[in-house]
Amino acid sequence: MAETLTPDSIKPKNNGTRQLFKNPILEKLTRTHISVPLIIFFTYSSALLYWSVTHTSLSIGISILMFFLGTLAFTWVEYNMHRYVFHMKTYTDMRAKLQYTMHGVHHEFPKDKDRLAMPPVLSITIATILLLIFRVVMGDLVFSFLPGFLVGYSAYLGVHYMVHAYQPPKNFFKVLWINHGIHHYKDGEIVFGVSSPLWDYIYGTMTEKKLKAQA
Repeated sequence: MAETLTPDSIKPKNNGTRQLFKNPILEKLTRTHISVPLIIFFTYSSALLYWSVTHTSLSIGISILMFFLGTLAFTWVEYNMHRYVFHMKTYTDMRAKLQYTMHGVHHEFPKDKDRLAMPPVLSITIATILLLIFRVVMGDLVFSFLPGFLVGYSAYLGVHYMVHAYQPPKNFFKVLWINHGIHHYKDGEIVFGVSSPLWDYIYGTMTEKKLKAQA
């Protein structure tokens, strides 16, 4: 039976990093500056919106609605990916290694700025796969929906980077720093939403709800 490498069993370190691959090319592909995926996603989204305006008959109202639905959809995907994929149960060696490579290393070195965003090659690949899948399902609506989804992801990347790289602000955004700090330093099995606590409240994984259930 493999050792369970859950975020709860990993002691976070405030400095340092870890080499994941001996191959220097693969290792390089696991790292990126935060600006790179942000530029990629905003450029990708702008191109899709331009195509929507110039090559489809979607009305402005429908386009705006689909854009915001795309953003909301991303927050749901963010929550479920974080909860069920990044925090998968590690009951085999393969799953333990996969979980650590995808997310456990981030819990061990939460201030490693080069690993706070998805690498560019993976970012472009996933965005293109989503475009192809959503195009089949949604038709022309994808050209407004996917930009909202990608902007939502960009917002998540920005928030995630800031909460790890900067001190919390003295305004209502401070709650995002507090929530993610609880997830990293107190209990890795609650508070999965980074850009928004919405789905934590809906699914009952906010701090207060879990503590009340255990009382």
